[in-house]
Amino acid sequence: MAYTLFIIEIISAFVLAATLLYRYGDCYRNHILVTMSVLTAWYFSFVIMFILPLDISSTVYRQCLDTANAGLTTVAPQINITSTIAPPDNHCQKPWSYVPDAVFPNLWRVVYWTSQCLTWLIMPMMQSYSKAGDFTVKGKLKSALVDNAIYYGSYLLICVILLIYIALKPGVYLDGPKIKAIASSASNTWGLFLLILLLGYALVEVPRNLWNNSKKNYTLTYSYFKVAKLSTDKCEAEETVDEIIETLNSVTAAVGPGHPLHRHVETIVQKLPIQLRDKLNSRAPPERPTAPSFKSLVNLHKKTIKALHVLQRTETQWGLMLERIFHLEDVAANARSPDHRFQHTFHTPRPRLQRLLYPPIIEWYWECLLKQYFLKAMGVVTCVLSVAVVWSELTFFCKKPVLSIFANINNAAKDSYNYAVIVSVSTLVIAYMFYCAYSTVLKIRLLNLYYLAPHHQTNEYSLIFSGMMVCRLTPAMCLNFLSLVHMDSHVIKERVRETFYTQIMGHMDVLGIIAEGFNIYFPMLVVILCLATYLSLGSRLLSLCGFQQFVGDDELTTDLVDEGREIMKREKRKRQRAEESMARRRDYSERFSNYRSARDEQDGARTGLLNDVDSDYYVTPNSDQSYKQPDPTYARPELSIEDELDQRFGDSTLPAVRTEFDGRRREKMTMPPRGLFDDV
Repeated sequence: MAYTLFIIEIISAFVLAATLLYRYGDCYRNHILVTMSVLTAWYFSFVIMFILPLDISSTVYRQCLDTANAGLTTVAPQINITSTIAPPDNHCQKPWSYVPDAVFPNLWRVVYWTSQCLTWLIMPMMQSYSKAGDFTVKGKLKSALVDNAIYYGSYLLICVILLIYIALKPGVYLDGPKIKAIASSASNTWGLFLLILLLGYALVEVPRNLWNNSKKNYTLTYSYFKVAKLSTDKCEAEETVDEIIETLNSVTAAVGPGHPLHRHVETIVQKLPIQLRDKLNSRAPPERPTAPSFKSLVNLHKKTIKALHVLQRTETQWGLMLERIFHLEDVAANARSPDHRFQHTFHTPRPRLQRLLYPPIIEWYWECLLKQYFLKAMGVVTCVLSVAVVWSELTFFCKKPVLSIFANINNAAKDSYNYAVIVSVSTLVIAYMFYCAYSTVLKIRLLNLYYLAPHHQTNEYSLIFSGMMVCRLTPAMCLNFLSLVHMDSHVIKERVRETFYTQIMGHMDVLGIIAEGFNIYFPMLVVILCLATYLSLGSRLLSLCGFQQFVGDDELTTDLVDEGREIMKREKRKRQRAEESMARRRDYSERFSNYRSARDEQDGARTGLLNDVDSDYYVTPNSDQSYKQPDPTYARPELSIEDELDQRFGDSTLPAVRTEFDGRRREKMTMPPRGLFDDV
């Protein structure tokens, strides 16, 4: 019974990590090492989030035992009792989720140091290896080492300076535990710096986005603005790929089959999707191509990998944004529906169970009536949580009186031995901080290469980046939360029993400027960042610098909204023409198959009558004949409308970028052949 909640949390963390990886990644296409590394990084980060509240409740119980034992040892000499007196059972209630003390330290050692090795050593090498332009494993590893050596040179320089400072400081001796504490504290300090920057933006944006999403007109207008910006990004990505194809065209013309670099050129060409390869082959070669060098081929390979990643990301975002705007336009149109039945502009096939549980009537009431109130309620709840987090970040170092909201909740639950409140509140706050911090990472414009796309459309590069950021942010975030609830003795300046998580993480005792300065006072900057985000100072500054931002009262914003509306009109007309064309072809295929079946029945009846006369008068064709009559019943494999649309306007889910000409050519070649006398 004691291990029940612990095991449930461990299994829940794995299920959540595996579900998210299945939703965003493609386990069949991605490399097994990438899949396992990302799964381990996400799983261990979720384990820290889920198990830390259990560690907190267990620490509260052990603090109670320490207090009771300390009171008995002071009373015992007065009554001349020399034997050990245990505290009464009714004084300190044991939590039903309590596990032995040896479980948490072993778990935290494995989880923390494994995630640190992943985020600082293994995943950066995998990320650099995946984008390296070399053609051999040895060359890719060398490029990855050089890339990471440059990246970690600054960190190494800082560590050397800190070690020299510690070595020259009197009364301080370096040993294994202190070096380990320095390494963990340096990582946590970097994570805390990034965490506060992300929280300063997300603690305001998350409630505001929920509230704005409840306003249908605002959401639709903002979506028009985003699709106009995304259209520009998509055109730039396509132009970059066209430039690479032009370069490859001259390279392939200069490097023939007998050239020593021909196999490297083929490696680059094989990276292209099928339609881009056809586009490359259809271009006329230049008159006097110059032969490339090996180094230029390496650079071209690297640019090709990056350009295809950007193109895949923009196409994925484009497809998802189109579906979102189509849905928002359907909601706006159905809001005036008198029969209260939700109707879609474009038919999307759904599973039978979903059709039964979510019929058009329920869909109308949810999308057109209830969803806006639900989003407003969630906006209010998250706003309250954001205010509590900001206030606690400002006041968590104040012990008397206790001003931190989460510390007061923890103390009140501790006094009443309400361990369920401790676990629930801790899990809720940690999960909210995690969502705020991590949801902001992939929205940063500077990180334009990374994007987590659902429906198995996220590439390996973005998955590795997500695993790295989760491993770096989670330990620092949990350590910061322990400060908010006054479970860190170096914050409240009082020797209390700490969680096993803090004991494994250690403290930066040898560097007082970080332990007593940065880790305590830097989180107070979150209020300044939140105020700047609330006033949209960053968006207005970027808009003045030329970056397109949704300011609202700006002329450029209005122009982009109008452009996005026109783009959606063109895309809707294109989608409608595609559906009409498919409907006509499907209707033709059905009529043709019905005609052939009726004709076969007549031929069968006629053959039966002739066989009744005398079958020896008729010669059966020899099966060894080389000539074979074309089968007029051959028809193109029938696809669903969703599959047809994916092939026509397919995003990065497809292995190739399909063109309109290829679509017409494929339709022409796969239509059923007509019989000789069908026109009669």
